[in-house]
Amino acid sequence: MGLRDEELTGGILGAAIEVHRYLGPGLLESTYRRCLAHELGLRGLVSAAEVVLDLEYKGLFVPATYRLDLLVANRVVVEVKTVDTLTSLHHAQLLTYLRLSRKQTGLLLNFKVERLADGIRRVVR
Repeated sequence: MGLRDEELTGGILGAAIEVHRYLGPGLLESTYRRCLAHELGLRGLVSAAEVVLDLEYKGLFVPATYRLDLLVANRVVVEVKTVDTLTSLHHAQLLTYLRLSRKQTGLLLNFKVERLADGIRRVVR
């Protein structure tokens, strides 16, 4: 039996904290995304980076409309940020990604903080 979403997000957060502890703040989103994907793999969690998803709008098919930073275990959408402050727009964007990808759980991870715990938002649709 697989991990529950709470256990899965706990594993993702542990990996993210390790990456932040090792690298510190101030790098590019792409660096954190690649290192987080690697750390997840080291912990036995399967992830896919920059997952391209299509969009269907009222019968119109639009290919490669958006990209998920990371999709872990084909269940949890992870959006990696390096911003001064997470805003309601970041939250809304993740909710949209969850809805369009038909996933229930997402994590916003802002690595531009002193303590990663201050840059984590869990979102459930």
